[in-house]
Amino acid sequence: IQGAGTALHELLVSAQRRGCLTAGVYESAKLMNVDPDNVAFCVLATDQEDEGDIALQIHFTLIQAFCCENDIDIVRVNDVAKLAAIVGPSAESGEPRDLHCILITNPNEEGWKDPALEKLNLFCEERRNVNDWVPTITLPE
Repeated sequence: IQGAGTALHELLVSAQRRGCLTAGVYESAKLMNVDPDNVAFCVLATDQEDEGDIALQIHFTLIQAFCCENDIDIVRVNDVAKLAAIVGPSAESGEPRDLHCILITNPNEEGWKDPALEKLNLFCEERRNVNDWVPTITLPE
């Protein structure tokens, strides 16, 4: 499972550099509604204090259902602070972003294959084989 955390870290950095990262529950929902075929991977993130947020849990349930329906691999991360350290604030505004949901979209470059994404796709496939549909990944320190 450690390899999955490292792969997720690499994927987030690479996607951000390529402009293929969408952060935020509402932004992600809008993108999935408009262009679901372009979504390559989904990350749902919570911290301890988010567990009681019913609205957020409902959003997560809907996003997970959508991802399953559209064959989009999806993982959970239990550390929003670590995600924020990797992804950082919004480039446009410098404001902290809503990192509860992050989508990785396919870049327009033909044939672009991210080895980290391929590793995560395999990891998700293996987890599904043991009925773990939304595996939790721990990001490296």
